[in-house]
Amino acid sequence: VFQDPSMHKLGGGRKKTVSFSSMPSEKKVSSAADCLAFMQGGCELKKIRPSSRVYCRFYTLDQDLSCLHWEPSKKDGERARLDVSTIREVRTGKSTETFLHNGPLCEQLAEEASFSIIHGDDYQSLDLVALSADVANIWVTGLRYLEGGGLTMEGSVGSRMRSEWLTEEFSKVDEDGYGIVTENVAVSTICKLCPGIKEGKVRLRFKEVQRSKEKLTSHVTLEEFREAYCVLCTRPDVYFLLVQLSKDHECLDAQDLRLFLETEQGLPLATADGCLELLRRFEPSAAGRERGMLGLDGFTRYLQSNECSLMDPEHQGVCQDMNQPLSHYYISQSHNSTLLHHVHGRADLGGLVRALQAGCRCLELGVTDGPEGEPLLGVDYCPDVSRHNHHHHHHNTSHGPVSFKSALETINKLAFLTSQCPLLVYLCQRCSPAQQRTMAKILKEVLGSRLYTFGLGGRTPTLPSPEQLKGRILIVGKKLPPDQDGSEGEVSEEDEEIGVPPPPQPRRLCLHKELSDLVAIARTASRSFYLPYWTLCSLGEGEAGRLSNENPEDLVAFTKRTLTRVRPSSVRLDSSNPNPQGYWKGGVQLVALNHQTPGAMLDLHRGRFMQNGGCGYVLRPTVMRDEVSYFSAHTQGCVPGVPPQMLRIKVISAHNLPKPQGSGAKGEVIDPYVVLELHGVPADCAEQRTRTAAQNQDDPLFDETFEFQVNMPELALLRFVVLDDDYIGDDFIGQYSVAFECLQPGYRNVPLLGLAGDSLPHAGLLVHVTVTNRRGGGKAQRRGLSVRRVRRGRDYVSLRNTSIKAVDEAFKQASGPIREAADLREDAQSTIASFKEQCGLPPVATLKQCIQSLAPRLQSPEGTMGASLVLKDGYPCLQPQAGLSETTRKLLSAYDTMMAAQKQLIENADGVQEKIAQVQREGMDFHEELSRLGEKEGLKGRKLNKAVESFTWNITVLKVLGIHDVGLVTNTAIISINLTLTSSGCNSAPSQKQTTYCIWTWGNKTHLLMPHSP
Repeated sequence: VFQDPSMHKLGGGRKKTVSFSSMPSEKKVSSAADCLAFMQGGCELKKIRPSSRVYCRFYTLDQDLSCLHWEPSKKDGERARLDVSTIREVRTGKSTETFLHNGPLCEQLAEEASFSIIHGDDYQSLDLVALSADVANIWVTGLRYLEGGGLTMEGSVGSRMRSEWLTEEFSKVDEDGYGIVTENVAVSTICKLCPGIKEGKVRLRFKEVQRSKEKLTSHVTLEEFREAYCVLCTRPDVYFLLVQLSKDHECLDAQDLRLFLETEQGLPLATADGCLELLRRFEPSAAGRERGMLGLDGFTRYLQSNECSLMDPEHQGVCQDMNQPLSHYYISQSHNSTLLHHVHGRADLGGLVRALQAGCRCLELGVTDGPEGEPLLGVDYCPDVSRHNHHHHHHNTSHGPVSFKSALETINKLAFLTSQCPLLVYLCQRCSPAQQRTMAKILKEVLGSRLYTFGLGGRTPTLPSPEQLKGRILIVGKKLPPDQDGSEGEVSEEDEEIGVPPPPQPRRLCLHKELSDLVAIARTASRSFYLPYWTLCSLGEGEAGRLSNENPEDLVAFTKRTLTRVRPSSVRLDSSNPNPQGYWKGGVQLVALNHQTPGAMLDLHRGRFMQNGGCGYVLRPTVMRDEVSYFSAHTQGCVPGVPPQMLRIKVISAHNLPKPQGSGAKGEVIDPYVVLELHGVPADCAEQRTRTAAQNQDDPLFDETFEFQVNMPELALLRFVVLDDDYIGDDFIGQYSVAFECLQPGYRNVPLLGLAGDSLPHAGLLVHVTVTNRRGGGKAQRRGLSVRRVRRGRDYVSLRNTSIKAVDEAFKQASGPIREAADLREDAQSTIASFKEQCGLPPVATLKQCIQSLAPRLQSPEGTMGASLVLKDGYPCLQPQAGLSETTRKLLSAYDTMMAAQKQLIENADGVQEKIAQVQREGMDFHEELSRLGEKEGLKGRKLNKAVESFTWNITVLKVLGIHDVGLVTNTAIISINLTLTSSGCNSAPSQKQTTYCIWTWGNKTHLLMPHSP
């Protein structure tokens, strides 16, 4: 809620308020007319001067919408004004020279509350800061509406479409045609048209109207119906965005939508036909669909749909390479798979069903001897179970134990309903040899051909891939040595069993050969680096934590070839879960979690495995798979060979938030806030939160922006948590966890999930996401990549000394190409940043947005262009014509400088990249002989290990450095600059590099466009 100071200024009377909620005492902003009315009332804004002075002024819009006035002012009344007709542009945020060059002062000003009015032929700026983001949005919306032509007597195209649609919907339920309907009918109609709105809120609105008009009947007229819908169902955040995109129309045509998809949503291949299809799918009004227009309600539906989901739809199916060995994947595993509740609860087949439906690809079964020679799930069985219950152990009851056979039958039935990837059954058994034979018989009988054995092809030298094992079930358990004689043998039982307290001392277990032969992957607690490939090393939570902390590099190296599992500590009597991220960053493939215990840890688990279609397998980062690579789980800075990314998230609003569970006694109002958690390597872990939206019910506005540096994108997870601020304790409302690599840029809907991972109907967040490459900017990460500062202030990566002369001489050749690559990259990125600044856009803006803002500046009031598009050496250049202002000429100069840097990058990148790759190949020639060469140089023990570590560091840096520092930027530059050249009346063939250009047609003129920047 924000107050209009004009009422206070005039004195007397109740203060007028404008709000984004539906409280009866507040005015709802749901149209441009509401924004203009607020501006006419006036409010206080801070005026920022280039001299760093700040003036508080009272700004108003005159009654004929033609002029802005402010007071007090030393100027006379005629000078303390700004004609609306002179406004050229309205910018949001701190993007003008006044804001950018005012240093400490502007750092204290809120980005979301700042805006600038660009006016006059010389593009002067009036830089203002509102009391809140809400007030700034109203001024920006109103000014952009006026800039586009202002209100007409008939209203905008979008408002007329909406009115006609609501009239049509009303007439459908007005059976008698008298223009009135009952309150129940009106309420149900609005709830149908606006899914997610609470019935009580709609009913309250009509009760308020009835009281205010002193009506004796509860019947609702058409006008009351339309007004209630607009007040209750208009989302101001969506409305402000729509006006920003369409200016005075309050609706989008196919071209507007295409431009939005390309510039904001990161969809450079959007087509006109595809945009029309979107319009017709989401626009509710028949008139809008016929005219190819998307109104406010259709745009709202689009933003809340799966089309705008935060998660990239590509990741909703299996999208990763599934032909790598099993050890190269994270694998989803459930702990105590047969439990529905706490760790000492009874076994229940429902636990297996839930785990398989959740996409788990490794289930744990603990088996003990059962009566009458039939094995039972060990967690469930105790000696004093009545004989009556023994006769019913095949059935999934809450009283009797669960048989091993019934568990296998459930697994066989559901194993591949959610995923075709191989299923591992982690078997812990303490059965007698006789019942082990029974287990073997049941395994073969129930699983049949799905059971993976080595009868045909034998063992491969490395683990097979998920693709090779598709549709197969593998048993993981204790296994006898290959040369074991006889039908039985002893194996060590040193690790903890499932559901059974571990013995005080390691003991020997008698294992029958028939069961042993069915075990595909042998489990062990040994951490020998030379374990066979077909082995799974099982570690306790504490032991794995010590390894991750004390020997992180060794743990990553160990997991490159050996499957490793971490189980929760036996002291977790409440079935709580450890943080899986702490073990994933060490390379551990299987982190067993109690799926019966909801919470943050299980949320992260779901977020991790959703990035590959929920199939239960996720490819580990490249540095954890390459034979020669360096990675430490405890890196505090940049990871060698991995360019850090800058994640910028603007939390705009929440919608349809439910009350926290069990909060019935707390009243109808919630005080929500949003927490953003970034999980990853230590350097990436961070947490930030929005302010609390006090008593803002279920549709709060936040408009707050947060930044995170992500040094290891492949490991990072982002978690949104919505909480209800309360003195006693902040109650959980909803959450959503997603892998960093699944994020989509632009305006995105975050669908909220409940505590158990269930969907909260219609509840979500609206956010804006931008991801940019951080290399070459910011502070040097001195605890990550080795960085050397030079006189130009640039950071160059330096390779490590191995103390082996021949090796160091080979790596020395990379120094020049590394510097050249950094110069090319930083020149390209810095000139792009300068061009964006000259355009008055933030660093996260795209090049297409820059050209979009440049185009109107190059057009004179008469419609002639102030610059011509020409090709020089195959690159697009803008030649200025006479009559341009100095500001515009500086802007064109920045464009020329950017194009020159991009040209250098494109034409030299391949050669530089090949030089770096050649040094990397020469370095790899020393790999096999590295230890011998080190010993020849007198290196032993710790010094030799250090030399090996430095060698793997250098190889890792060189392997990825050329690709990311040169290649990626080159490819991005080519995509950004080179699209099909189509100008008025002529087509130019692509150049020798097959580079093409894109032209945006505006009126009868054409303007160069670029889809996106690095």
